[in-house]
Amino acid sequence: MIVRQASPEEAHRLWNIRNQALRYGCQQVYPPDVLAAWTPDRMPASFPAMIRVNPFFVIDGPDGTPVATGSLDLAAASVEAIFTLPDFTGQGMAGLIIDTIKAEARQRGYHQLTLASTPNAVSFYEQHGFHSLGESLYPSKLAGSALRCMAMAIEL
Repeated sequence: MIVRQASPEEAHRLWNIRNQALRYGCQQVYPPDVLAAWTPDRMPASFPAMIRVNPFFVIDGPDGTPVATGSLDLAAASVEAIFTLPDFTGQGMAGLIIDTIKAEARQRGYHQLTLASTPNAVSFYEQHGFHSLGESLYPSKLAGSALRCMAMAIEL
């Protein structure tokens, strides 16, 4: 598996990965109406810019298209968008991407990273060295709701 940098031209595919991963992984965490609102098929106009201005990584599947994603939000020093298509979970792709993000952050001089984890993903981040800072509510404009999440951090 090779981790590579994503391009803004892949934005629609990466948005689809995000949505499928959230719909699958969070179906027991958030009410269906909130989850549906949080994962609209129509991609926000700002999403390609996120890919353009931040280190955004992907792993391609057997057909050569991305199946796992993740990014480092440079302004917030946070891990964002770690998502894997449901058919590819459990293969170590998200772990490779998180390791790549941590290496990128170290190279850029960051000493700590934070993230907001959905409740179902907390154990994944703990396995990769993150520790809990406490539960919080993440205000999501897309969902039209405050989403329960766990604030987490790692010292690099």
